[in-house]
Amino acid sequence: MSYKKGILLVFLTAVISGFSIFINKFGVKGINPYVFTFSKNIVVALLLFSIILAFKEIKALKKLKKSQWLNLALVGLIGGSIPFLLFFKGISIISSANAAFIHKLMFLFVAVLAVAFLKERLNKKFLIAAALLLAGNFLLLKFTWTGIGVGEVLVLIATLFWAGENVLSKHLLQTISPRIVAFGRMFFGSLFIFLFLFASGNIAPLASMGAGHWIWVLVTSVLLFGYVITWYTGLKYVDVSVAASVLLVGSVITALLNLIFLHNMVALVHAIGLAAIASGAIIAVYSKKNYAISTATPRCT
Repeated sequence: MSYKKGILLVFLTAVISGFSIFINKFGVKGINPYVFTFSKNIVVALLLFSIILAFKEIKALKKLKKSQWLNLALVGLIGGSIPFLLFFKGISIISSANAAFIHKLMFLFVAVLAVAFLKERLNKKFLIAAALLLAGNFLLLKFTWTGIGVGEVLVLIATLFWAGENVLSKHLLQTISPRIVAFGRMFFGSLFIFLFLFASGNIAPLASMGAGHWIWVLVTSVLLFGYVITWYTGLKYVDVSVAASVLLVGSVITALLNLIFLHNMVALVHAIGLAAIASGAIIAVYSKKNYAISTATPRCT
């Protein structure tokens, strides 16, 4: 698959992300966020396992080495469980705008880790793209500095976990199919969250979920399934630093949906922010188009 098709898949991930954020605002109401996350993860894990069976990759799954299984479990731990728990706790303490801004910094952390462990290269164009993406999110999300407290630290740690998971996943995709990596993330992630729910006495809300709750779980699970399939498949062929930058286009999609369906007017400063994000993503894509797939042996283990 070419770099161009890989970028198209990552862009599709961003579109799905934009829709998911908008829809999840409605679906998560009245549901324990940890239970909601677990429910989505386990449904998507089952869907991915069905896809693995359909693509006759069950033999490849059985042939995975112990070290590969451990890495997949690590992806589930640092990408599909711990950061969700930290993030939800963090946003219960600080404003959603500040939490979102900190989370959007992930592309910077991904870029640094990609240089350190995957030997990806950052040029001047990418640095310009990073500046535009950072400025765009600052303007769009109305970030206000209120100091560093427990909430900010929790959200920051969660973001660092997700950044690390993206870099580790990029490394694993060299030898493991995107469908299996995605399955590992969702299966082990849901397993770890279930253990948390059991240990914290939050199993009861899971049993008390009604039909209406499960409808929302299924709707958002379909979106999450589309997200992980397109993300991990595209990530296999695109530098993770570029992919993480393109993912920020999701903010533009969410803003447009808010404008169309909720009639939330976009102020001039927000429009400038959206334009900066879109421009930054485009520049990031073209900053790597000539050497998208690195042949160097990564130092990530």
